[in-house]
Amino acid sequence: MIIIMNRDVTEQQIETVLAKIRDHGLDANISRGTERTVIGAIGDERKLAPEMFDSLPGVEYSMHIVKQYKIVSRESHPADTVIDIRGIPLGGKQIQIIAGPCSVETQEQMDASAQFVSEAGCRLMRGGAFKPRTSPYAFQGKGVEGLDMFGRAARKYDLPIVTELMDVRMLDTFLERGVDVIQIGTRNMQNFDLLKEVGKIDTPVILKRGMSATVSEWLMSAEYIAAGGNHNIIFCERGIRTFETAYRNVLDVTAIPVLKRETHLPVIVDPSHAGGKAWMVPALSRAAIAAGADGLLVEMHPKPCEAWCDADQALNPQELKNLMGVLRQIALALGRDL
Repeated sequence: MIIIMNRDVTEQQIETVLAKIRDHGLDANISRGTERTVIGAIGDERKLAPEMFDSLPGVEYSMHIVKQYKIVSRESHPADTVIDIRGIPLGGKQIQIIAGPCSVETQEQMDASAQFVSEAGCRLMRGGAFKPRTSPYAFQGKGVEGLDMFGRAARKYDLPIVTELMDVRMLDTFLERGVDVIQIGTRNMQNFDLLKEVGKIDTPVILKRGMSATVSEWLMSAEYIAAGGNHNIIFCERGIRTFETAYRNVLDVTAIPVLKRETHLPVIVDPSHAGGKAWMVPALSRAAIAAGADGLLVEMHPKPCEAWCDADQALNPQELKNLMGVLRQIALALGRDL
């Protein structure tokens, strides 16, 4: 950490800062320039926080110079991490498309969805048994019954299941039902108690970006999971909230190469929630794969017009097949496969 002092700082004010640094077990170095005096804290700067110094007399501002996210950082693990999901690699040369309906509705719907997901060439299936909805009067999901329907449908085609966990009290139920990948949704990205609990297990976790979260905040949320011992973390960019109203969210394609530089963990993209319209999904999917994403989380419904949730953004089975064909060509051009 470095602490930049005001131009008219006094020796007593400098000594106060030095004393606080030393009280926390760190050494300090003073650099006196013609315009500013800069104090550098030497040691484990995680013991220090900018707010400890910013209010002190003579301090202009302070900042960390070492990243606070240690475990998930590229610095701590230079090689890309490949996460094993029941024998399916996510994060390596092979790109994974995780497809399925927004929500679990009926057994018939889930059986058909699993069939179409498998026929399209996808290796994992998504579906929401518990749904976080903006309106309390909207469909909230089928709950535990939905988990059971999802499991029965997916197992017929040996598809690992990906579903969202909203309440830490349901974690044991998820594990008992054999959920293969737990999704933490955008609204829970900074639900730290939930993050700590999924950090205690080894089930892979998809961590979606908060709708207004910075990349740094997102990485720090992942660090909560990793600090608990679970390093099977997958970042999912799903669009962020801006002033734009022409589409549901703004897909931050820039976040993909930034994350690839900052972390060794896999990065996937949810083009369905970004665009909010089915016709946008193919273009956003192509952009994501071209930018280096390790996979996609795509909504597909056997009959989109009859979907109980997010009908406008779901692909139909044929559209999913067509998309897989196009993405396969992009993957090949990048030296990867689908």
